[in-house]
Amino acid sequence: MTTLATLYILQLHGKEDMVRALFVILFLQGSILKAMPIDELEKNSMLYQSKQLSKKYIGSKAQWQHPYGLPKTNKLVAKSSAWFTSYALSTIYPKEDTFFSFIGSEKLWDVFEDIGLSGIHLGPLNLAGQFFQDRLLPSADGGFDPISYELDPKFGTYQEYLSFVKTVQEHRGIVIGDLVPGHTGRGYDFLLALKNYEDYPGLYHMIEVEEKDWKYLPDVPDNQISTNLSSKEVENLKDKGYIVGRLQRVLFFDSKAKQTNWDATRIFEGADKKKRRWIYLHYFKDNQPSLNWLDPSFAANRVIAGDIILSTQKLHQTALRLDANAFLGLEINPDYKKAWSEEHPLSIIATDTIAMMTRKFGGFTFQELNMPLKTIKETMEFGPELSYDFLIRAASYHALATKNADFLRLCYHLLLREGMQPIQFIHALQNHDEINLELIQFSHDKQKYFFQGKEYNGFELKKEILNDLSQKILKNNEYTCSIESGPCTTIVGLCAASLGINDIYNMSDKEVEKVKKAHLALAFFNAMQPGVFAISGWDLIGALPLQEQQINQLTQDGDRRWANRGGYDLLGCCCNTINQELPKAPHIYSNLIKQLKDPSSFASQIRGYLKARNQYAIDASYLTCVPSVVNPSLFILIHRLSGLDCLQITAINFGDKPIQETIEVDGFAYTNATNILTRKAEVKEANSKRFTIILEPLESKAIVFEPYRSF
Repeated sequence: MTTLATLYILQLHGKEDMVRALFVILFLQGSILKAMPIDELEKNSMLYQSKQLSKKYIGSKAQWQHPYGLPKTNKLVAKSSAWFTSYALSTIYPKEDTFFSFIGSEKLWDVFEDIGLSGIHLGPLNLAGQFFQDRLLPSADGGFDPISYELDPKFGTYQEYLSFVKTVQEHRGIVIGDLVPGHTGRGYDFLLALKNYEDYPGLYHMIEVEEKDWKYLPDVPDNQISTNLSSKEVENLKDKGYIVGRLQRVLFFDSKAKQTNWDATRIFEGADKKKRRWIYLHYFKDNQPSLNWLDPSFAANRVIAGDIILSTQKLHQTALRLDANAFLGLEINPDYKKAWSEEHPLSIIATDTIAMMTRKFGGFTFQELNMPLKTIKETMEFGPELSYDFLIRAASYHALATKNADFLRLCYHLLLREGMQPIQFIHALQNHDEINLELIQFSHDKQKYFFQGKEYNGFELKKEILNDLSQKILKNNEYTCSIESGPCTTIVGLCAASLGINDIYNMSDKEVEKVKKAHLALAFFNAMQPGVFAISGWDLIGALPLQEQQINQLTQDGDRRWANRGGYDLLGCCCNTINQELPKAPHIYSNLIKQLKDPSSFASQIRGYLKARNQYAIDASYLTCVPSVVNPSLFILIHRLSGLDCLQITAINFGDKPIQETIEVDGFAYTNATNILTRKAEVKEANSKRFTIILEPLESKAIVFEPYRSF
């Protein structure tokens, strides 16, 4: 019996799970593509599967159970405001486990609940990568090049996934997933697009080139599907009317591998037997063809709608991260050499549509949007509930590196001036990406800023800040490798660099303690403000970056982010590697079981922060002001606590010297001051508006000013 006949018989007998599992295994072995007719390829495409998923909900009352027009930020924060940021490829677990069985274990969730973490952001888990010569090549971007709605079998089975969800829910937690609205991998949908089959070319920003114009395309090496276009070739094809031209920037630029965001394919025979060559757009890597969000077929919209249904209904994910949603629209710009490819209104409209569709099915969204605050505010009017705080995060690193919080204060003033609040943001430590220092807010900003006694426009200020960071973090630090948008290191690596430690792999006990204090200062800063606090496995075990020679095979395309993705062992499984390519990260903290037995450990301190944060509902509070101070190392946030008639301050000393400074606030009168971490009273005259803050180097305090009562 043939493979296809076996699959067909299983399908006839309702064994859909077995069909999918067998198909995935055969596909991974590279033994199915040649034999599969085009209608079978179609059945395994995301566009086809989205149609099947949608049938249950078209014309159904299930569509009309949830309000969807406006974001529900407070509701999402109330469900869970302390998240664990997971990364499957870096997770070390016992050999008898799978990723799903490990992250769904009672042992792990007892630890998470003890720390105070109630949400888990999974990262991408679907089958990803690209096919070439009848075999699947692994993902080139850590799963962010999806080719199927199926879970990647290397992470475990669907039943194991459901058991994981059950464990999370039993611990009163939520599961958080990912959507990739900007691109796919080069899988079934892309193959069918190359074959010019039905609506599939409409999925992508791809253009058929007439045979008479093939002379303007470069030759494609035999071992490649496509090759990158040079700037000159892009201009020629723009002049011929094929494409919109060069984009505003080229991510992962490499003079040899990627000069532009456009690739030309080799010759492909279509479903109609016609031979074609195509040009296609990719903002990121060549195996991540960009989706076309304004095509008459609306194919991209349908694929993402199917993914939303799958995520919220079958995978039981409460919230979804929108990956790189800044890049969903572009158009030709007749008055400028480059296309309009950033801050495009279509990106906002597409994001709004995704967010509303997710809310329609009972979910929430948050966005990875590294754009100016004005644009972020526009997308959040009707779009996602939350956004990553790229600007504030970079400013906090500057405060730590320079021992001066003036730029951090300035960024908060911009946030408040824009009419935004910290509750709208995810305040995260490390994730799978580089430490982003692009400061897009200031890239094309002509506004004047007075900063440390000098006047700057936005671009000049950005240059000054980046120069500070370069001097403190990158210079003379061989362990900090970089890409264009920032250093590829861990937060612990960043802290060590900021403290001037040159040999992080051989630190003394005293140096380790200093790094831990800096790490805790950043964690405290992110936790003791409104919104969602997120912490990663790399943070919890104090991971250091991998050295370049350890990841040479993974960085051939110029992507050096693997340096900050070393393996982490949360529970002390004692495995040395995850696979042959991704070594275990060196680390400065012990596993979580041991840490939680030590009150002075990093994880125990985080537990204390989150307990106080939860007790006083700081996650739902309102930022009233960011006061000016005399000592530039001192940083203060003043919040009004939700449901309480009192103020709370978050105070941090980013410097290396003790601070004693008095501030005056009307709301301090007739109150007692209590340190909510130690539960001890701070010295304060009850009827006074004045309060003196005393902090040691890198010390932090969270103080509540409650109506006067005698102790």
